[in-house]
Amino acid sequence: MADKMPFREGASINRPPLFCGVNYQFWKVRMEIFIYSTDKGIWESIENGPFVPQVKKDDVLVDKPSSEWTEAESKKVKFDWIAKNIITSALSCDEFFRVSQCSSTKEMWDILEVTHEGTIDVKRARKHALIQEYELFKMQKGESICDVQKRFSHIVDHLMSLGKKFDEEKLNIKVLKCLDRTWQPKVTAISESKDLTSMIVASLFGKLREHEIEIQRLVVQESEDKHNKSIALKASKQQHVSSENEEENISLLSRKFSKFLRKKQASKRHDSKKSSEFNSNKYTCYGCGEQGHIKSECPNNEVKENGDFKREKKGKS
Repeated sequence: MADKMPFREGASINRPPLFCGVNYQFWKVRMEIFIYSTDKGIWESIENGPFVPQVKKDDVLVDKPSSEWTEAESKKVKFDWIAKNIITSALSCDEFFRVSQCSSTKEMWDILEVTHEGTIDVKRARKHALIQEYELFKMQKGESICDVQKRFSHIVDHLMSLGKKFDEEKLNIKVLKCLDRTWQPKVTAISESKDLTSMIVASLFGKLREHEIEIQRLVVQESEDKHNKSIALKASKQQHVSSENEEENISLLSRKFSKFLRKKQASKRHDSKKSSEFNSNKYTCYGCGEQGHIKSECPNNEVKENGDFKREKKGKS
């Protein structure tokens, strides 16, 4: 509810903020600023009621006829109508009909205040509830300093609007005490080096926010360093594995080459042994039928081939 804006359009210095029935406290402060900046007399007519010029007759104050009003009195009377125009222009349809029958802007303002803030008893009960919330206020797990400041300011602002008074020192001490254990070194440093009686709460949150940003920067830097080291270690491992694989490949090639050489040498020895064991004298020629040679080495083959060649040549001629 606190995050909802009470006006549909952006804030304007020329147009009052629109109130739609939500977040009355925010709208109330904005309206006070807007009306007071327009003219102090307009805001006074809301606080004190409309100005009615009077004249004393026979020691009794009676309303002064409008025809006898001075220029200054006419201006003061007009303030109430200007205030009415501003307030009704700032209300949604439902809120307008709530106050449309009021005779003065003070009555309008009071009705809106009672409707959305409650009676005195309601305000008292709300004030006690907010005081308890203030006393139990603690930083939540994982919450940032900006979020802590937003929640803390929301409670304090509501309490102040209900009449609760705070001094800066108590607010500063409360802020420091609400932080969790991880902030203890910074809390100690601020408590020892700063005068909490003169420091405003906004400045304190600024110091805490500055420290939070520095911590976040260090965390990011440590994370990047760790990531870079991890990449370097991974690259080193990959290089080591690559080197080992290369050595294994060289060793495997060497073993294969040695095996190839051994097989080749064994083959040569086998061929040499086979040729040495081969003796043509033991074989019979299948061409001429004589022993001592084989057909491919038969001398009769050469004679026969020469005879066939001569006959072929003679036939051609």
